[in-house]
Order: sequence, then structure tokens, then C-alpha cells
Amino acid sequence: MILTALLLMQAAAQAPQRAVDCTEPTTQTDMNICAARDYETADETMNVQWKRTLASMQKRDDADTSRGGGFGYVAALRGSQRAWLTFRDRQCVLEGGRFAGGTMQPLQQATCLAKLTRARTAQLKNLIWEN
Repeated sequence: MILTALLLMQAAAQAPQRAVDCTEPTTQTDMNICAARDYETADETMNVQWKRTLASMQKRDDADTSRGGGFGYVAALRGSQRAWLTFRDRQCVLEGGRFAGGTMQPLQQATCLAKLTRARTAQLKNLIWEN
């Protein structure tokens, strides 16, 4: 789970101190580094969207006076995100398991993490609407 992400970041940090061209990675190590970078970017983007969506849910809770201050959109969003993070991390362990112990395992896991994280970012964005 979080360990997977940490291992990916550690692998990227331990790579030789040379520039890696992620437009055309040539070695498995380069591909792993580039996949980890792609996931980092996707995660950063999701975290920005998370803050926007959380603020929107807080406004909904504050504006809803029909039930003494809201339906609990913030609580629902937090619970949803926690469940989603667990799903994402476990799903990517499973997808990486196909290459267990091999040099492609980190690539597969990072690719999965990035793909699912971008999808979640879109979901979070779609939760914001104006009344």
C-alpha cells in the first residue's frame, strides 16, 4: 500500500545520478524511474484536486440547514477517499504480482498507481458542482 509507493520512490532515488529521458527510456531501470515519476505527478495532481473537492464539500455541509448543519458530505468524502486509497494500493499490488520479484514489478505497480490515481482525480473533480 503506502509501502509500495515508498518502494517506488526509493528505487527512483537510488538510481544512478544521471538524467533519465522519460520520453524514450531505454533500460528497465529508466522505465521504472519514469513510471515512478509519472505516479508522483498524478498523486500531486490528485492532492490539489482533493483540497478543492474537500472545500466544496465543506461549503455544502455549511449551507445545508435542513438537517442541523449538513448531511455530512465531508465525512462521506473522507470515508470514500480512505476506502479508495486502500483499494488502489491493494489493486496495484495484485497487478504487480504478475511480475513478482522481477524488474518489471515496480514498473507495473507504478503504472497501475498512476492510472488509478488519474481516474480518482477525475472522480473528485466531478463531485464539484455549483448550485
